[in-house]
Amino acid sequence: MDQTINPSIIKRRRRIALAVTGAILSLACAAVWGVNRAVAPSADAGELNIAEVHRGSVADTISASGIVVPVHEEQVPSPIPTRIAKVHARPGQQVAAGALLLELDNQSVKLELERLKEQLAQQDNRIQTLRLEQEQKRKQLASGIELLQLDLQSTRAKLQRSQTLRLHGGVSAEDLLTAELNVKRNEIQLRQQQEQIDDVRRSTASNIEGAQLQQSILRKQLAQQEELLARTQVRAPFAGMLTWLLQDEGAAVAAGQLVARVTDLHNYRVEATLSDFHSRRVEPGQQVLVEQGSLELQGKVHTILPEIQDGTVKLLVTLEQPNHPQLRNKLRVDANIVAARKEGALVVARGPAFNGRGQQAAFVVDGGTARKAMLDIGASDGKQIEILGGARAGDRIVISDTTRFKDYDSFRIAK
Repeated sequence: MDQTINPSIIKRRRRIALAVTGAILSLACAAVWGVNRAVAPSADAGELNIAEVHRGSVADTISASGIVVPVHEEQVPSPIPTRIAKVHARPGQQVAAGALLLELDNQSVKLELERLKEQLAQQDNRIQTLRLEQEQKRKQLASGIELLQLDLQSTRAKLQRSQTLRLHGGVSAEDLLTAELNVKRNEIQLRQQQEQIDDVRRSTASNIEGAQLQQSILRKQLAQQEELLARTQVRAPFAGMLTWLLQDEGAAVAAGQLVARVTDLHNYRVEATLSDFHSRRVEPGQQVLVEQGSLELQGKVHTILPEIQDGTVKLLVTLEQPNHPQLRNKLRVDANIVAARKEGALVVARGPAFNGRGQQAAFVVDGGTARKAMLDIGASDGKQIEILGGARAGDRIVISDTTRFKDYDSFRIAK
């Protein structure tokens, strides 16, 4: 027959069951915690770069790629089609202003100079001949005028005598008319002879003026040839480094072909290239931050070239330190053009976690955990970026590369 179990025994059994259940639950929680520690993503604090969001000033910059070029560089072309006669210098050496670099064959220029000089001498001789002919004609005409003046005096005397005799009936009216006509004829001949002197003078002056004009043209051509002759002695246009030279003696060169290049390697500027999408936001005078590694230089937009090539715009940037010792010819740099500046904006240091503008994911640090948040990124000046939304002042954001956590909503930060 069944007996009633003592209540104290029932209570003891319940306590034992609860204790066993609690132990099992504790072991299960510990196992889950251990598995989570082993499986959940984490990163060492020393591997992360964390920056705090704060209020500050940020520049809205336009990124451009640039190349360092000399401020002063001249390319010396061949003035004529010819050949290299003699080389006097070598690329890479420092040259003084006016130093002889190479000689070009100048025989064709010399022959042209001789031809022009001969033509000038012919024009000189022609002018002298014209003047002599003018003087001879003037003398001939002057002699004719003197004779006509004598004839005029004689006919006038005859006319006077005829007029006196006519009053007394000593000559007929016909003889008087003849005497008057003789005087008029002599006057006309004298006037024609005097006008002929003026005609000869004007004609000769016109011919001489034409010859002098031809002389002027020949002198200009002669000056051009003399300049070409001087340029066949290729000289350094200024003191600098000879960075390139055509060194093959006897090699043929065309007119305008580059034969030498001299560069001033003490002063530089930057030739920057950017997308034509930003061309309307760029103006001369805007500040530019030029960077290359640890090198940072301030500059200004000097010139914007009007031509667009392959969807890009070129501009020239002057530097505040054009002679900085770390600058090198053809050195590639980053040029950040300051289009605008904002004050009192929410900013955070720039890092690999951010890529351009717009909505993008980032990790905000909360204690020992970094949680994913969507940030609205605005302007950037290359050192810090503007946060338009998704974070507040005082928030701490992971700005280092977090690509390996892109598929997670959070990760632990191990100290």
